[in-house]
Amino acid sequence: MINKLVAKIKITKAPIVVGLDPMLSYVPEHIQKKAFAEYGETLEGAAEAIWQYNKEIIDHIWDLIPAVKPQIAMYEQFGIEGLKAFQKTVDYCHEKDLVVIGDVKRGDIGSTSAAYAVGHLGRVQIGSKSYTGFNEDFATVNPYLGSDGIKPFIDVCKEEKKGLFILVKTSNPSSGEFQDRLIDGRPLYEYVGEQVAEWGSGHMGDSYSYIGAVVGATYPEEGKILRKVMPKSFILVPGYGAQGGKGADLVHYFNEDGLGAIVNSSRGIIAAYKQEQYAGFGGEHFAEASRQAVEDMIADIDGALQAAK
Repeated sequence: MINKLVAKIKITKAPIVVGLDPMLSYVPEHIQKKAFAEYGETLEGAAEAIWQYNKEIIDHIWDLIPAVKPQIAMYEQFGIEGLKAFQKTVDYCHEKDLVVIGDVKRGDIGSTSAAYAVGHLGRVQIGSKSYTGFNEDFATVNPYLGSDGIKPFIDVCKEEKKGLFILVKTSNPSSGEFQDRLIDGRPLYEYVGEQVAEWGSGHMGDSYSYIGAVVGATYPEEGKILRKVMPKSFILVPGYGAQGGKGADLVHYFNEDGLGAIVNSSRGIIAAYKQEQYAGFGGEHFAEASRQAVEDMIADIDGALQAAK
């Protein structure tokens, strides 16, 4: 699957991923009204509104981008009905031939980790038949329980030719409370990055590993270090846009081939119509605003990469 992601980045010339992280407050009133008229102000009604919102955005941006990243918590808050909307979103993105990164941040050990891996990336055996669960192409994983928590995911990834993005240096302000702790004079995130590179060396695609890393856009100096630590790992970069990251901050996350990183923006794209810059589109044309935000993001990152050459 890493080969497909690289190929689609080359075709679209867009090293970006759109985070499909919907809050009900992002969904325009006309979509909410229609969903509530059919299902009432219920969990089912909220999930329907989320699904219709996602679908319209996907319809307007799928041709510009290589990948999407739905954050499962935004769906779980609506219970089982929300998870149905999550599944519909994953399936619809696959229909559009998009790579789907399941932002699930799982982290456990043993049989529990194996069950998470099967549910999101693999196949579950039922009698004589096997079935896919959520069926994402990549999943985000928390490594802080050690290799016991990662190995079951890697085993499933090897079977299914799927991949991981392992949390290394996250974009949130308090990430340094643990990730920056010094061990023998070096920050913990460097040790995690080295381990990601080692895990990845055993599961390589044509030019990059199936085992990537999450490194936030809000920490560009750390990103520069980690790019050297993990030369064959793709870096998923959250924190662009709404969290303060800009294209100029990101050039060191990429390799000299112009690849090696994929930058995420979530509410900066899916809720673009709520921003002053795109307010002219209005709620009725929210998806057109999202498309414009994608085009602007592509231009910003490309401009930064070209200027850095």
